[in-house]
Amino acid sequence: MNHALHDDKMDPLDIVNHGLIPGIEMAGELYDRKQYFLPQLLRAAETMKEAFAIVKPYLSQEAGQNMGVIVLATVEGDIHDIGKNIVAVMLENYGYKVIDLGKDVKAADIVDAAEKEQADIIGLSALMTTTMPKMKDVILLVKERGLKCRVMVGGAVLTEEYAQSLGADGYSKDARAAVKTAGKLLSQEEN
Repeated sequence: MNHALHDDKMDPLDIVNHGLIPGIEMAGELYDRKQYFLPQLLRAAETMKEAFAIVKPYLSQEAGQNMGVIVLATVEGDIHDIGKNIVAVMLENYGYKVIDLGKDVKAADIVDAAEKEQADIIGLSALMTTTMPKMKDVILLVKERGLKCRVMVGGAVLTEEYAQSLGADGYSKDARAAVKTAGKLLSQEEN
């Protein structure tokens, strides 16, 4: 990592977009194909996290302004967070302040954090069909409390149609789409 940054003078964003993200996505694909198992997948995620910690200070120098505040969480009952972690990295790369609450997070904790942090967006992830309805709990609680933040959802089991049925403001099929969705939601807010 240091070699790429200092000796090769690689652009920090290129390191993330062309090295770290494709690497973790490949690990996920190998896991899906049963060529990697949980220990390899976890090691890949840890490696990405460590590498991102090295490159992150260089990214924030480039990012400049704060695009907005996004609270991210994998919903209650769901322990899958690799996709959410990739989304967090991508959003941070594009200048968003990301508050990552982790996995298996209760609706009230997510909405409390969004209120405290004055979040522009709440990003929810679910990878199990049994936990997808928990997203609705968060959306209802946001409305109940009268928060102005938007809610975007994603996860391998979700579809655009399901996101709409939940009442979500946006849906993203992957990390790259999440950046575009966040931008759209914030531009709608300004209008």
